[in-house]
Amino acid sequence: MLSAQGGVEIEVVAEEHPDAIAFLSIDPVRGLDLETARRWVHEADLDEVAREQVAELLVKLYDCYTTGDCDLAEINPLILTPDGTVHALDAKVTLDENASFRHPEWEEYRATETEDPREKMAKEKGLNYIGLDGSVGIIANGAGLAMSTLDVVNQVGGSAANFLDIGGGANADVMAAALEVINSDPKVTAIFVNIFGGITRVDEVAKGVLEALSRVTITSPIVLRLDGTNAVEGRAILAAHLNDRLITEPTMLDAARRAVSLANA
Repeated sequence: MLSAQGGVEIEVVAEEHPDAIAFLSIDPVRGLDLETARRWVHEADLDEVAREQVAELLVKLYDCYTTGDCDLAEINPLILTPDGTVHALDAKVTLDENASFRHPEWEEYRATETEDPREKMAKEKGLNYIGLDGSVGIIANGAGLAMSTLDVVNQVGGSAANFLDIGGGANADVMAAALEVINSDPKVTAIFVNIFGGITRVDEVAKGVLEALSRVTITSPIVLRLDGTNAVEGRAILAAHLNDRLITEPTMLDAARRAVSLANA
């Protein structure tokens, strides 16, 4: 995407002035050549003085994106000085962690990062975790379910402290690791564990939760919603251990409401 309306979020331009964005689909086999970049800057109606410089820069930016294994490479704003020179005033780059084995030089970047201690701990434990600013800790199996869980918590008036997807491996080790990471966040005042058993068996999840609780001292109440494969057996395993700190609810909405209520208590 290329636009002459720089200095603001591209999402704002797309919503308010969609015609101001020039889109280009690049064939990854052919890449981006200078001639194509020239046509692109012309379509974006960039300043005549800037066009050749910008075209050359775009070719370099695409090369950075591909050879650097980027998820995103964005320059905004790209400025034209009074003497007719183009400068990248600000940029945003995110790197594909799956390609890190090809880039030992990335270690130099990591040394300059201020990493969220929660995310650092989760990474060391092999968890798919993103820290947020709320008070309800979230554990779910599957990225889609985890995102839906965040939405439901927000829907009932709460705010999520994290995104945490434990995937299909909801065994005791994984649950203990997940609970330990969430428990390390001082903002968390309730934990919502939302499991839907497909390939994952809910009875194994229940055993994993109890085993994890024997290993980790949890400071916040836990609300569980367990459904799917062997859900009845899983709830039976937990039944004797339920109390005001370990609670089950039949639906995702009920569990979200209880977790938010406890978090705000």
